Amino acid sequence: MRAVIQRVTRASVTIGGAVKSEINKGLLVLVGIEEADGAEDIEWLSAKIVNLRIFNDAEGVMNVSVKDDGGDILLVSQFTLHASTKKGNRPSYIQAARPETAIPLYEKFVQALELGLGKKVGTGEFGADMAVELVNNGPVTIIIDTKSRG
Repeated sequence: MRAVIQRVTRASVTIGGAVKSEINKGLLVLVGIEEADGAEDIEWLSAKIVNLRIFNDAEGVMNVSVKDDGGDILLVSQFTLHASTKKGNRPSYIQAARPETAIPLYEKFVQALELGLGKKVGTGEFGADMAVELVNNGPVTIIIDTKSRG
Protein backbone atom coordinates (compact mmCIF):
# COMPACT_ATOMS: atom_id res chain seq x y z
CA MET A 1 0.00 0.00 0.00
CA ARG A 2 1.18 3.45 -0.80
CA ALA A 3 -0.22 6.53 0.95
CA VAL A 4 0.16 10.25 0.44
CA ILE A 5 -0.74 11.91 3.74
CA GLN A 6 -1.46 15.62 3.84
CA ARG A 7 -2.11 17.66 6.97
CA VAL A 8 -5.10 19.86 6.13
CA THR A 9 -7.22 22.62 7.61
CA ARG A 10 -10.06 21.32 5.43
CA ALA A 11 -10.65 18.81 2.64
CA SER A 12 -13.58 17.45 0.67
CA VAL A 13 -14.52 14.96 -2.03
CA THR A 14 -17.21 15.83 -4.55
CA ILE A 15 -18.76 13.26 -6.89
CA GLY A 16 -21.16 14.28 -9.63
CA GLY A 17 -21.52 17.78 -8.19
CA ALA A 18 -22.46 16.55 -4.68
CA VAL A 19 -20.14 16.61 -1.68
CA LYS A 20 -19.63 12.99 -0.56
CA SER A 21 -17.36 13.72 2.43
CA GLU A 22 -15.68 16.69 4.03
CA ILE A 23 -13.48 17.30 7.04
CA ASN A 24 -11.97 20.23 8.82
CA LYS A 25 -8.62 19.92 10.61
CA GLY A 26 -7.07 16.53 10.04
CA LEU A 27 -5.50 14.35 7.38
CA LEU A 28 -6.33 13.80 3.73
CA VAL A 29 -4.99 10.35 2.85
CA LEU A 30 -4.70 9.21 -0.75
CA VAL A 31 -4.12 5.44 -0.84
CA GLY A 32 -3.05 3.13 -3.63
CA ILE A 33 -3.45 -0.61 -3.24
CA GLU A 34 -1.43 -3.21 -5.13
CA GLU A 35 -2.03 -6.93 -5.67
CA ALA A 36 0.62 -7.94 -3.11
CA ASP A 37 -1.06 -6.00 -0.26
CA GLY A 38 -2.78 -7.77 2.61
CA ALA A 39 -3.87 -7.64 6.24
CA GLU A 40 -0.36 -6.88 7.55
CA ASP A 41 -0.12 -3.81 5.30
CA ILE A 42 -3.52 -2.56 6.49
CA GLU A 43 -2.66 -3.05 10.14
CA TRP A 44 0.75 -1.40 9.92
CA LEU A 45 -0.27 1.55 7.72
CA SER A 46 -3.48 2.38 9.60
CA ALA A 47 -1.59 2.43 12.93
CA LYS A 48 1.19 4.54 11.40
CA ILE A 49 -1.26 7.12 10.00
CA VAL A 50 -3.37 7.46 13.15
CA ASN A 51 -0.29 7.83 15.36
CA LEU A 52 1.91 9.91 13.04
CA ARG A 53 2.97 12.96 15.07
CA ILE A 54 2.65 15.77 12.53
CA PHE A 55 0.41 18.23 14.36
CA ASN A 56 1.88 21.00 16.48
CA ASP A 57 2.03 20.83 20.26
CA ALA A 58 1.77 23.88 22.54
CA GLU A 59 5.36 24.84 21.67
CA GLY A 60 4.73 24.68 17.91
CA VAL A 61 6.66 21.42 17.45
CA MET A 62 5.19 18.61 15.33
CA ASN A 63 4.67 16.20 18.20
CA VAL A 64 0.92 15.39 18.22
CA SER A 65 -1.00 12.75 16.23
CA VAL A 66 -4.32 13.28 14.46
CA LYS A 67 -5.87 10.99 17.07
CA ASP A 68 -4.52 13.01 20.01
CA ASP A 69 -5.38 16.30 18.30
CA GLY A 70 -9.02 15.28 17.76
CA GLY A 71 -8.69 15.69 13.99
CA ASP A 72 -10.49 13.82 11.23
CA ILE A 73 -9.34 11.65 8.35
CA LEU A 74 -10.58 11.74 4.77
CA LEU A 75 -9.49 8.63 2.83
CA VAL A 76 -9.53 8.56 -0.96
CA SER A 77 -8.53 5.56 -3.10
CA GLN A 78 -6.09 6.46 -5.86
CA PHE A 79 -4.73 3.65 -8.03
CA THR A 80 -2.51 6.14 -9.90
CA LEU A 81 -0.14 6.17 -6.91
CA HIS A 82 1.22 2.91 -8.36
CA ALA A 83 1.94 4.41 -11.77
CA SER A 84 5.15 3.25 -13.40
CA THR A 85 6.78 5.83 -15.66
CA LYS A 86 9.96 3.89 -16.48
CA LYS A 87 9.13 3.39 -20.15
CA GLY A 88 7.65 6.01 -22.46
CA ASN A 89 5.36 8.85 -21.47
CA ARG A 90 2.19 6.90 -20.78
CA PRO A 91 2.10 5.59 -17.20
CA SER A 92 1.50 1.90 -16.62
CA TYR A 93 -0.76 0.86 -13.75
CA ILE A 94 0.09 -2.84 -13.84
CA GLN A 95 1.08 -2.80 -10.13
CA ALA A 96 -2.27 -1.41 -9.01
CA ALA A 97 -4.67 -4.02 -7.68
CA ARG A 98 -7.70 -4.97 -9.72
CA PRO A 99 -11.04 -3.86 -8.21
CA GLU A 100 -11.94 -7.36 -6.99
CA THR A 101 -8.77 -7.30 -4.84
CA ALA A 102 -8.60 -3.58 -4.04
CA ILE A 103 -12.19 -2.90 -2.92
CA PRO A 104 -12.25 -5.40 -0.01
CA LEU A 105 -8.79 -4.21 1.12
CA TYR A 106 -9.88 -0.57 0.89
CA GLU A 107 -12.99 -1.31 2.99
CA LYS A 108 -10.87 -3.12 5.62
CA PHE A 109 -8.47 -0.17 5.62
CA VAL A 110 -11.37 2.23 6.33
CA GLN A 111 -12.44 0.01 9.24
CA ALA A 112 -8.89 -0.16 10.63
CA LEU A 113 -8.52 3.63 10.48
CA GLU A 114 -11.89 4.12 12.19
CA LEU A 115 -10.94 1.68 14.94
CA GLY A 116 -7.58 3.39 15.49
CA LEU A 117 -9.00 6.92 15.33
CA GLY A 118 -12.05 6.10 17.42
CA LYS A 119 -14.50 7.73 15.03
CA LYS A 120 -15.88 7.65 11.50
CA VAL A 121 -13.52 8.30 8.60
CA GLY A 122 -14.69 10.25 5.55
CA THR A 123 -14.26 8.51 2.21
CA GLY A 124 -14.52 9.00 -1.49
CA GLU A 125 -16.09 6.36 -3.70
CA PHE A 126 -13.92 3.60 -5.09
CA GLY A 127 -13.59 3.93 -8.87
CA ALA A 128 -15.60 7.16 -9.12
CA ASP A 129 -14.50 10.35 -10.87
CA MET A 130 -13.87 12.52 -7.81
CA ALA A 131 -12.99 16.17 -7.31
CA VAL A 132 -10.75 16.40 -4.25
CA GLU A 133 -10.24 19.81 -2.65
CA LEU A 134 -7.88 20.54 0.19
CA VAL A 135 -6.07 23.26 2.05
CA ASN A 136 -2.70 21.77 2.95
CA ASN A 137 -1.56 23.06 6.34
CA GLY A 138 2.17 23.75 6.57
CA PRO A 139 2.45 22.44 3.91
CA VAL A 140 2.95 18.98 5.37
CA THR A 141 2.89 16.05 2.95
CA ILE A 142 4.31 12.62 3.74
CA ILE A 143 4.53 9.55 1.51
CA ILE A 144 4.54 6.09 3.09
CA ASP A 145 4.88 2.77 1.26
CA THR A 146 4.32 -0.41 3.26
CA LYS A 147 6.84 -2.22 1.03
CA SER A 148 9.56 0.16 2.28
CA ARG A 149 8.95 -0.23 6.00
CA GLY A 150 12.13 -2.29 6.47
